[in-house]
Order: sequence, then C-alpha cells, then structure tokens
Amino acid sequence: MTRVSADTGTLRPSPARVPPAERGATRIADRVVAKITAQAAREVLAPLPGPAAPPHATVAVLHDAARIRVHVELAYPCAIGARCAAVRRQVTERVGTLAGMEVREVAVDVERLHPAAGPGRTA
Repeated sequence: MTRVSADTGTLRPSPARVPPAERGATRIADRVVAKITAQAAREVLAPLPGPAAPPHATVAVLHDAARIRVHVELAYPCAIGARCAAVRRQVTERVGTLAGMEVREVAVDVERLHPAAGPGRTA
C-alpha cells in the first residue's frame, strides 16, 4: 500500500505492519476495575436502602487476573448469603466482559445492615 505525502504530493510506501504480539499491551488500572465492580454491585442491589452508602471496592490486579473486595450495605431482613452470591456472580461477569480479566476472588464485606421500617421501628 502507498500513501500520498500531504506536503509534497509524492507517493511513498506505507510502513510495514507490526504483528499484534509486538505492538505492546493494554493495562487496565485497578481503580477502573474497582469502578466496574462498584457499578456491578449497584446493579444487583438496586434499590439501595434509604441511608445506605453505595457499594465501593478495592482491587488488586496481577497479570490480567483480579482479586476483588467489595463493600456493601444491605436492607435487613434479607437473605444475606443470597445477596452476596448475586453480587459475586455479577461482579465476576461484568469485570470479565468489560475488562477482559479473569476474576480469581470476590470477597463481599457487608459493612452495615439497615433495618426496614415497620410497626414500632423508625428508619
């Protein structure tokens, strides 16, 4: 393939194509994976109980594999184990899809339970 030089109007050959393995690598920052994780947790837990803080995460990435800790607040009563399992599944799927990473571990820390308002209770 040839290109026309804009300044002189002459034809010159295009540079040789570099094989994909020699082009370099894309590195996705830990904080990006943490944001994907927090969004995935919000998707599963929506709607959050009134005073609850949104989920946040800490992430360690090594060689395209992530270890994730996500911190959540839940309404109570609820099936805590089932909610945590749903968060783990969603986080694993979304990080794998959006960041192209293997997720080796997802630890869910329930930081606070928010009791539901009911007879004799205030929220």
